[in-house]
Amino acid sequence: MGCARGQAATVVGPPARRWGSLHPLAPLQLGRTGWGWGQQWCSVALSWAPLSLFGAPHRDGGTRGVCGGCGARVHPALTFLPAALHLGLAYALLAGLPPVTGLYSSFYPVFLYFFFGTSRHNSVGPFAIISVMIGSMTDSLVPSDDFLEPVNGTNVTVVNEARRDAARVELVATVTILVGIFQVALGLLQFGFVVTYLSDPLVRGYTTAASVHVLISQLKYVFGVSLGEHSGPLSLFLTLIEICQKLPKTNVGTLVTAIIAMVAIYIVKELNHKFSAKLPMPIPIELITIIISTGISYGVNLNSKFGISVVGDIPSGLKPPMGPNVNYFGQVAGNAFAIAVVGYAICISLGKIFALKHGYKVDSNQELIALGFSNFLGGFFQCFAISCSMSRSLVQESTGGNSQLAGVIASLVILVTILKIGELFRDLPKAILAAIIIVNLKGMFKQFADFRTLWKSNRVDLMVWIVTFVATLLLNLDLGLGVSVAFALLTIIFQTQLPRYSILGHISDTDIYRDVAEYKKAQEVPGVKIFRSSSTIYFANAELYTEALKKKDTENECNGPGITVIELSQGAAEGSVPAEPTLRSLGLPVPDFHTVILDFSPVNFVDTVSIKILKNIFRDFREIEVDVLIAGCPGEEALQGHLLSWGKVTPLEGQG
Repeated sequence: MGCARGQAATVVGPPARRWGSLHPLAPLQLGRTGWGWGQQWCSVALSWAPLSLFGAPHRDGGTRGVCGGCGARVHPALTFLPAALHLGLAYALLAGLPPVTGLYSSFYPVFLYFFFGTSRHNSVGPFAIISVMIGSMTDSLVPSDDFLEPVNGTNVTVVNEARRDAARVELVATVTILVGIFQVALGLLQFGFVVTYLSDPLVRGYTTAASVHVLISQLKYVFGVSLGEHSGPLSLFLTLIEICQKLPKTNVGTLVTAIIAMVAIYIVKELNHKFSAKLPMPIPIELITIIISTGISYGVNLNSKFGISVVGDIPSGLKPPMGPNVNYFGQVAGNAFAIAVVGYAICISLGKIFALKHGYKVDSNQELIALGFSNFLGGFFQCFAISCSMSRSLVQESTGGNSQLAGVIASLVILVTILKIGELFRDLPKAILAAIIIVNLKGMFKQFADFRTLWKSNRVDLMVWIVTFVATLLLNLDLGLGVSVAFALLTIIFQTQLPRYSILGHISDTDIYRDVAEYKKAQEVPGVKIFRSSSTIYFANAELYTEALKKKDTENECNGPGITVIELSQGAAEGSVPAEPTLRSLGLPVPDFHTVILDFSPVNFVDTVSIKILKNIFRDFREIEVDVLIAGCPGEEALQGHLLSWGKVTPLEGQG
């Protein structure tokens, strides 16, 4: 019997282009008259640069290169700038760092990704989930209580914020460098596939739980209360309890400021979405809110009159590079690896979505290296770990940005902000930044709708989503990720341990075989039993495979004679020589089927335990004069060699 294999799909579409045909410099051939050696080497070097530098090919086959498309990239860059600016400031606050580090993280990594990345639409920079993971780590390893100092010799103590911020910047810069090392190493070792272990339900459940962490962490700025720093398991709930206990101490001015900002930002964002087709560019409401609130705060002096907390000094100019503190490596290696994996998972997921939509390919290993270089080199300049932001990427893509040049133009404006304009935001209320963060979590909270979708489609994926969500809430972001991945892998193991077993029948006038229990037209071949498992066979389910083969004799009596298996004695199980007398020679009844075919088309591999089980199956059916054949097995020659080495197994037939 031959096993029907899937036919290769025929792809209909435009002919595949060579790399050079996609490159904007392709018409300039190296051998062209008038080119010097320098120009030739320049063209060779540019041909190896990632295509994200030059832009997407047009549908007519042309490209919009750097020179030809610069004008077209100014508009997306100006649209992208407000998001990069306000999110840089806000996510630095989320990470427990000075606001200027958010501006650094929106500047340096963009240039590095420009040269190494392969996605044309990913917008790299600070990201909420990564920022809250960093903030949780800084609260744990560099708590504010370590920097309490007495005031003028009294018993009153205050936190020395300058010393604390310097220590946290050193810690986070070290972690960012370590994150980059992990990502570059994994990319060079071609470990880009590691993200496949983070299934979509796992990632969505994790990011949803992380968004709850982000929300809770910003409530202290909304209510204007000071909290202790909690870390480790249950820290989220301890923080929430402390916030509830301090609600009577709420700063009314801070709360009113945050509410007004959230309402205004939400309404304008909804209008942007509703009238996106009519607006030349989205209204940069976050930037407008920052400018207006900073002006009001400066004019009215909200900090001194109403006690509204403000950002404070933002130093001008760039900092010199700073080396990592290697003493932290042992303490933060686990956190750094978790940040590296989560950051890459988010980045490659967004990159593949845009690549599929616009018809180009993203190299997963190259993306890992690009993100690693951005983090590694950015860490020397006081950046914190970055990833790709969905909101910024969607803004860039929706306004026509089809290369990383749009992000570079925006980062140049951020450079001007760092050098000259940043100090003007010293009176910006922190409640405004908290409001911006909370409103931007709307998309993450929409993922709660996954519960209904997964309930209808796949209950196992729903369990992964729920366990990931609950574990991340209870155990914090780092331990929660580890537990989630372990549980997701366990679900795969359990599903392979409990596969679906079936007896196949032939559908007349076709070469198709289907489960006789599900398809009425499928009829068993007279004298032949075709047994199939929906999973591969290995040590965890090999015994279950044998037991299922025995049970099918009672389940299929209505469709024909069943399969009879002789129970093995202890000695036979250990490989002893089977007894020579047979059923026929002893005058015992003989089964009315002569062949059992094991359909191995779903089997990917076999281990030593499954080989032993197969030998027992061959021996048992040989004793009742029933032939056993294997169909559609991978690596049939190796498997046949293993079985023949037993010495009394008929060579396999009917494979294919």
